[in-house]
Amino acid sequence: MGVEIRVEGLTKSFGRQTIWQDVSLTVPAGEISVLLGPSGTGKSVFLKSLVGLLKPDRGHIWIGDRDLPRLPEAQLYETRKLFGVLFQDGALFGSMNVYDNVAFPLREHTKKSESEVRQIVMNNLDLVGLLGAEKKLPGEISGGMKKRAGLARALVLDPEILLVDEPDSGLDPVRTSYLNQTFVDLISEINATLLIVTHDINTARTVPDNIGLLFRRELVMFGPREMLLSSEEPVVRQFLNARKVGPIGMSEEKDVSELEAEAKLGDDPGKLPPIPPQLMTSNGRVRRGQHAPGAWCAAHGVTPPPGSFIDDLGRNWVEEWPRYVASMAPAGGPPPAAPGGMPPGGPGGPGGQFPGNPPPGQYGAGAGY
Repeated sequence: MGVEIRVEGLTKSFGRQTIWQDVSLTVPAGEISVLLGPSGTGKSVFLKSLVGLLKPDRGHIWIGDRDLPRLPEAQLYETRKLFGVLFQDGALFGSMNVYDNVAFPLREHTKKSESEVRQIVMNNLDLVGLLGAEKKLPGEISGGMKKRAGLARALVLDPEILLVDEPDSGLDPVRTSYLNQTFVDLISEINATLLIVTHDINTARTVPDNIGLLFRRELVMFGPREMLLSSEEPVVRQFLNARKVGPIGMSEEKDVSELEAEAKLGDDPGKLPPIPPQLMTSNGRVRRGQHAPGAWCAAHGVTPPPGSFIDDLGRNWVEEWPRYVASMAPAGGPPPAAPGGMPPGGPGGPGGQFPGNPPPGQYGAGAGY
């Protein structure tokens, strides 16, 4: 089961340069969260601070009842074992094959026998679709396979928190979609807390339960997916629409004269795009942290952008959701809290096609991505 991360008043600087200040947020246990932001806003620095690789200038990072920046070295070492980290490029050892890379944390931090290590390694390679590639060196596999090998290594110690830094970096959109499916399926299985740092808009719009946005050394907002995707904040609208008009410039922010010129011309960051249905698990299971489409908007009196929650087949998932959940309930009983797979003939139809999903497959594993 995942662990909640609670951040209070966190500030980090390098010399005179403030990276971000007074950042406060709560990453809910067992849910998928995404942290967005323009390049250079300190998203990777934030991840490194969460795991204790960088020490903040002030503030608190609570992992349960432990305040990470104030832990003695021995306790910090033990607390880090709660984390699994997937770095941008996979960070594999080039001289080790895939098997030895994945086995490394087990050999370094446990006293398990080689037969136990092998069972754990092979189980996790199977989980990410890399069985058969264990003898290959990192230079012999594709970028997507390196990411998945790094993910398998991050999982071998059964982490309660998984931190992922720019998983889409260097991947084409199709491979990114497969990797996103892997994350969704994985969290459904292990119920860990997942925080992904990215600036891939499709990932942010379809994968997480919660989204945050860093900009101008501050956290603009952090909360349920629908809160940010329906926000009228200019920086949010600009970022989601990938437009030049708005507060974000080529450097981190535009100067006053540029913003004033845009205002005189009547330029607008654009209307918010529709909120898409959230990516489902491959087997149709509803994850613990997943909420009914449109629930946050309805509870807060927010009208979502036109066309929201409608999939490629024209189905409105605000309307479909109750039938979808009911269709997974045991005969004669109420819908379960964490439903199992979708039976044939339900809203997803035969073969398990759900809103936003690619064709079904074991954790989105493709041969060689």
